[in-house]
Parts: sequence; structure tokens; C-alpha cells
Amino acid sequence: MAIKKSDIYRSLWDSCDQLRGGMDASLYKDYILTLLFVKYVSDRAGQPDALIEVPEGCSFEDIRNLRGTKEIGEGIDTAIAGIAEANDLKNVIDRAYFNDTEKFGRGAKMVTTLTALINIFSREELNFSRNRADGDDILGDAYEYLMRNFATESGKSKGQFYTPAEVSR
Repeated sequence: MAIKKSDIYRSLWDSCDQLRGGMDASLYKDYILTLLFVKYVSDRAGQPDALIEVPEGCSFEDIRNLRGTKEIGEGIDTAIAGIAEANDLKNVIDRAYFNDTEKFGRGAKMVTTLTALINIFSREELNFSRNRADGDDILGDAYEYLMRNFATESGKSKGQFYTPAEVSR
């Protein structure tokens, strides 16, 4: 089923809105991009073109099962660390700490914020197991969209975050 990029972008920006206020755009991009990566590789796991191994207990579905629990931050960090270790991605995808009380608050505040974030990534338009945008690089396009908007949010040039596709070509 083809998906509209605008639907993907809207959900991703909603996830940014969930973190806005608690931290600067230059910081919350790490959390959003990490969750986007985990969601994408989890949805693609087991398919012939899957390049990333998602160990048992480390999928987005496992993360979704943590919603509303006091272990949510630690559980997300554990799942991401498992994917990083299984794929030689240590210190690449596991640099954002979801159990950080300075960024997410303590107790119920952390649980509420992270549960809302997981709910956004659970939306149907972010289901990459069935959705396709014919011939498009959905993950790459989503990344570029976020980088462009993070640059705008933080008052920086997008070139400080990534090299735009136009320049690369």
C-alpha cells in the first residue's frame, strides 16, 4: 500500500512536538531519529531486504509493551542497546538515553511523555512493514525532512545537520 509522505512527516513532527519545551531541537532530534530507526528496522525485520537484526525482546513491539510502566525509559534504552550490540552499532544508535530524568522528568512525567511518544510512532502511517512509497527511500526522506526542520527550529543552517540531497547530487 502506498503511503503519503505528508502523513509520515506530520506524525514525525507530532513526535517532536511531544518533546518540545523539555529540550532543545538539537537534542530531541537524537531521540526522534533513534525511535524512527528502531521502528523502521523492527517493521522490516524478517523480510528478505532487512539488513539489521532485531534481537528478541528489542523490537518496537517490545517497546510498545512498556507504555504506562515505570520501567519505560530503562526498557527503551535496553532494547536499543540490544539492537546496537547485535549489529555492531554501539555508540551509533544508542547515544540517546530515554531514562534521562533531566530531559524527561521523573516518575509519572517520564512515563506520560515516553508513552505519548511511543503512541505517535505506533500510528498506521508509520507502519513500515506493509507501507511503501513506490521507489522512494522512505527512511531517507523522513530523515531529510526532520533535519531540515530541526535546523529551522534551532535557528541553524540545515548544512550544520546534514548535506542536503541537492548538494550531494
